[in-house]
Amino acid sequence: MKNIVIVGGGAGGLELATFLGNKLGRKQQANVVLIDRNQTHLWKPLLHEVATGVLDAETDAVSFRAHAHNHHFHFEQGAVTRIDRTNKYIELAPVYGLEGDMIVIARRIPYDYLVLAIGSKSNDFKTKGVAENCIFLDSPDQALRFQHRMLELFLKFAENNALSEIGEDESKQKLVEEGKVNIAIVGGGATGVELSAELFNAAQHLSSYGYGKIDPGHLKVTLIEAGGRLLPALPERISNSVQKELEELGVIVKTNTMITEATPNGLTTKDGQEISADLMVWAAGVRISSVTQQFDGLELNRINQIHIKNTLQTTVDDSIFAIGDCAFLLQSDGTPVPPRGQAANQMATLCGQNIVAMFDNKPLKDFTYRDKGSLVSLSKFTALGNITTGKKSSMTIEGRLARVAYISLYRLHQQKLHGCFKTGLIILIGRLNRFIRPSLKLY
Repeated sequence: MKNIVIVGGGAGGLELATFLGNKLGRKQQANVVLIDRNQTHLWKPLLHEVATGVLDAETDAVSFRAHAHNHHFHFEQGAVTRIDRTNKYIELAPVYGLEGDMIVIARRIPYDYLVLAIGSKSNDFKTKGVAENCIFLDSPDQALRFQHRMLELFLKFAENNALSEIGEDESKQKLVEEGKVNIAIVGGGATGVELSAELFNAAQHLSSYGYGKIDPGHLKVTLIEAGGRLLPALPERISNSVQKELEELGVIVKTNTMITEATPNGLTTKDGQEISADLMVWAAGVRISSVTQQFDGLELNRINQIHIKNTLQTTVDDSIFAIGDCAFLLQSDGTPVPPRGQAANQMATLCGQNIVAMFDNKPLKDFTYRDKGSLVSLSKFTALGNITTGKKSSMTIEGRLARVAYISLYRLHQQKLHGCFKTGLIILIGRLNRFIRPSLKLY
């Protein structure tokens, strides 16, 4: 029985493992193995909701082990450290527990076909102080770290407010009058924009849960973008509309502003301006892990992406595929496939079909990226975006229709993982939880 190993349990990797498990693993035509450093999967575009407490990661996360059991594949926890193409195995680093003790030793996992879907991380461009003082939103753990820090700041604000109400001395009252929950976000892409809006939604909910009266004037959110406008992947009209909506909420938007340093107290711009902040998020740009340099001679570009052919196979080894953000493929117009979620989903679908075709001795299909448009959600306030209606035409949508389209993207992902019936039950349970659970995660 041949071994199919998939490294990376993001949206593309997990969808691929589910498809191949159901298609080949169930019939015992192949041993399908999914590898990830974490034990659970959460759809990455939802991390800004986890960061503000609007979404409970423990409720929506998918257990890799349980999902593997239900869909006829195996799961191995660990981080890949190198590939041996001659002997066809990958090496995994040991797994350590919370107390630092080794739980699982380093291992070698053999493969006949290998799919690399390791995704990307936030790129700090080696900016001084960012790694030490800013929070990235690449994983649920990082999102939860942000949420805990955010709740601490709001609690501090509430306590200061209480001091004012009970008549504390003038100096403390002055502190209250000037006090704000001060958050800075670097990066005007979808993550930064959606997090900015979600913070104001969270603030409204916190007012109902004992954090005192919080109005937009008590929350200072600064959104910083090095480029000339927010959301460069979207048409300029939509970008301008998004900026207007954010500014009406109270977000301070700074474009054409490059950050050169992050300190514990804020950010420094290229022109020397100081932007004070108690909590900072870095969501500017993406990078690929340098671990790809240990992948035994696979062709890489300057940012460590893996060169692939139109069939999604690597340029130097037909038994190895790469999909998603870590893959580099030039389109017919000479531009690379963008590192976007829809590209990873489309690659996962074709990769699964091509691997099945290899088992059936059928020709492989070439990948063609189809841009279906872009959507951005400004929390409960509104949603905007454009959807592709033809090869060279698109339609702008906003409001309720855009919100429904935005939510449907996640539902399609769930449907690929769980099927229509289970996804319907998940939706029903989610609606019931609105009446049972608090509207915001408070711990």
